[in-house]
Amino acid sequence: MEMLEGTTVLDLASVGPAARASRWLADYGATVVKIGPVPKDEGVQIVPPFYAYSAHRRMQRALLDMKAPEGRETFLRLAEHADVVIESFRPGVVERLGIGWDAVSARNPRAVYCSTTGFGQTGPHSQWAGHDLNYLGVGGYLHCSGRDADGRPSLPGLTVADSAGGGMHAVMAILAALVRRATTGAGAYLDVSIADGVLGLMALAADEYLATGEAPRPGHGLLTGRDACYDTYPTRDGKWLTVAAIEPRFWANLCRALGLEQWIAHQNDVAAQEEIRADLRAVFLTRDRDDWTAVLAPADTCVAPVLTVPEAIADEQYRARDDFVDAAHAEHGTFRQVGPVFAGMQRPDAPYEARDATVTDTDAILESAGLSGDERAELRDAGVIA
Repeated sequence: MEMLEGTTVLDLASVGPAARASRWLADYGATVVKIGPVPKDEGVQIVPPFYAYSAHRRMQRALLDMKAPEGRETFLRLAEHADVVIESFRPGVVERLGIGWDAVSARNPRAVYCSTTGFGQTGPHSQWAGHDLNYLGVGGYLHCSGRDADGRPSLPGLTVADSAGGGMHAVMAILAALVRRATTGAGAYLDVSIADGVLGLMALAADEYLATGEAPRPGHGLLTGRDACYDTYPTRDGKWLTVAAIEPRFWANLCRALGLEQWIAHQNDVAAQEEIRADLRAVFLTRDRDDWTAVLAPADTCVAPVLTVPEAIADEQYRARDDFVDAAHAEHGTFRQVGPVFAGMQRPDAPYEARDATVTDTDAILESAGLSGDERAELRDAGVIA
């Protein structure tokens, strides 16, 4: 039995952190129903590429006109049977639509209702529009990260705020609420702020400043580039290595392997860091990345390669972990995708079905919620469902 088998999630989001949250909940076995607008309201939501969000594998879809009273009532009838509702509208929108926490909890007191927004439901910035980069900026992440040659904060290689600050934040909160509900029987309202999530991820740096008054910045500490033992280095073939030899024994192993024993006792000597870094750089430039990886990675040195995405996908470690799966799409054929890789998720026995976004399960979903055939036909004739 999968960990969230028997848990039903209604997801009102099409993209972003909330969609990531429902993606992971589905991979843990939850029944996720994506609620979207009827065709006449096309353009209300972004339609992601067919492969995005793991091609919405294992998810169902229902289309409802939430602006119509009958559509709102249909959604609330679905919510009566749901365990979780996830939405990502701006603060106040779901209340105006009549599908907010108060309306849902009145019909289903056991429901866990998760609102995922950029800055949360309260505060002077709650109505600001934003995306991943904005949240990384206000949370201090970009300031503490590496800089380009002109001093510009570097753009991150993935959407850290959407993924960890928002999506994983929402999943953790939802699971915690479900655990509490198992004891108390009560649902919960969850105000997930992505900016709050980024601040939580920055706690090491923020707590240092709050306790000491020392303002973190690039190169300020061990983890932000101060010391040569924690950095990236180019190799002869123009590729890169990561070095993260924080512990003294790993640093000693690395120095011995590189013929730089003179630096073993100076790992944290502030005055020597640039000279140490120059020596490391000079030695690493004498061989290719993969040659160094073969020698150093198994030798307790905390050295690993910087891989491109294609290289990461071909890497023997991910292959051995069976981290990629097949999906089949009627138009685009069979393709590979990252599988359910988080601990406790179950791998599939066959390729996932990647359905076209126009395919819906509205009838079956509404029937399971108790709407009769006549009711469904009336709603469809009125353009309320599709």
